[in-house]
Amino acid sequence: MCWDLHVIPLRGRPSLLAVHCHSRYAFVLYGLSPFDREHLPDAFRDGLARSLSAAGSSPDAAGRLCGSGGSRYTRTHGRREVAFLNRAWDDVMAAELLLDETTRSQPLLDQFVNGKPSRCAYHDGLGPASERLAQILKEA
Repeated sequence: MCWDLHVIPLRGRPSLLAVHCHSRYAFVLYGLSPFDREHLPDAFRDGLARSLSAAGSSPDAAGRLCGSGGSRYTRTHGRREVAFLNRAWDDVMAAELLLDETTRSQPLLDQFVNGKPSRCAYHDGLGPASERLAQILKEA
């Protein structure tokens, strides 16, 4: 499964913004430490598990979305993926008031960003990313 990861500044702290390339599902992991940035794959998996758990997904959903093989890290590729990442960043910044500085995971922010309807490759019509991700998990 393809994810785009980007470290963004939120209230002066580096934070992880991850966007699933096929569903546009996004999550934020607030306040990355230098250790987290050096071990970004582990921080990503932790953030994904936290986000999916808060959204009510099964415990094995994160594993299915990370794939069974080893991870490969490349630059963000494709106009669609860059557009998804930019849209997610814009949505996060527009809803920054939902940011909870007391916790790394951001369920309210994630819910807001993923609840917004938008077009997405491989899916017809408009729909929130959370619904598209649920369909992908059901098919996996």
